[in-house]
Amino acid sequence: MFRKVAVGISGGVDSAVAALLLKRANYQVEGVFMRNWDSNYESGLCSDEKDFEDASFVCRKLDIPLHKVYFIKEYWNEVFAVLLKEYETGLTPNPDILCNRYIKFDSFFEHCRNNLAVDAIATGHYANTSFGPYLERYKDDEEAKLLQPLDLYKDQTFFLSQVKQFSLRKCMFPLANLLKSQVREIARKEGLLRVADKRDSTGICFIGKNKFKKFIEDFIQTRKGQFIDIDNGKVVGEHSGIHKWTVGQRCCLKDWKDAYFVFKKDMTTNNIYVVPGTKHPALWNNICFTETPHWICQMPVEIKENHVLHCYFRFQHTKPLVSCRVVTNSEGLTILLDEPLRALTEGQYAVFYKDGECLGSAKMKSICHNLNF
Repeated sequence: MFRKVAVGISGGVDSAVAALLLKRANYQVEGVFMRNWDSNYESGLCSDEKDFEDASFVCRKLDIPLHKVYFIKEYWNEVFAVLLKEYETGLTPNPDILCNRYIKFDSFFEHCRNNLAVDAIATGHYANTSFGPYLERYKDDEEAKLLQPLDLYKDQTFFLSQVKQFSLRKCMFPLANLLKSQVREIARKEGLLRVADKRDSTGICFIGKNKFKKFIEDFIQTRKGQFIDIDNGKVVGEHSGIHKWTVGQRCCLKDWKDAYFVFKKDMTTNNIYVVPGTKHPALWNNICFTETPHWICQMPVEIKENHVLHCYFRFQHTKPLVSCRVVTNSEGLTILLDEPLRALTEGQYAVFYKDGECLGSAKMKSICHNLNF
């Protein structure tokens, strides 16, 4: 049924091995390299050209065609402009989740379907679906469930938690049953030495590591404000832009005995409230409220019938899952965690899991802070 497949080739080892495995399985493979940022912009520290060279090397080695497509306008409108707006309003957005929803599993999917006449797309994500890594269990009348992969350490379902069902149903994840170490070993044995040990890239890929604060100044007006200790109301320092800080982040303030960490940002006064010590009780919360959720499949039957969903929660993809109860409210969801977590952050996504399945996610809009200490 699915014979011609477009693979997003990023220039990294994961997409390279995904393409290799598809070719070994006798699929007709078309490589596609996406360019999402205008690297001519002087502040962009993009590795785009190097990545394209690596992608070209991979496709030559595997003897598959490579197409180069541009989603610069789409990325700006759907991801970067949203990111800027959220930073300006004090939120901490997640560009990976936005990019997957609007670019890789929307613009890229539609381009390949309409211009390359493919039956499906494939990526090097560590994820799986109920249809199987190669859509071998595909059914026209069923929805595709998003499942966790074998390698739970590399599990990327967190970043796919806003993907639309329409795209997910026609997507292959060839790395679903492999560990990252196995992927690198396959690349070495195949002679893909140029990418076999290449480091992973995440987040805003066109910005160099630790360069974000400088980069973002070109797009958001800098307004100075004060760091204020919530315990005693004292001013303990000055910041150069509220958008540069996120909840739980260490402030590195001089001349103070205790290390200070961000507790809350006040957009009205442009001040940042901080607490002494990383384990300060104000940083730990177990209740939050979200916007309208996106469910990978239909709304879970537990919410429909019992009005409460017992499942697992995370808001950072590297953190352990925490059991929780989820109930609907007039605007979105109320999440009650069975144990408090540190630095729940407005603008981040609450992602839900049950029995190895990623159910979907919802953006956190407010946190119920514990100030009784």
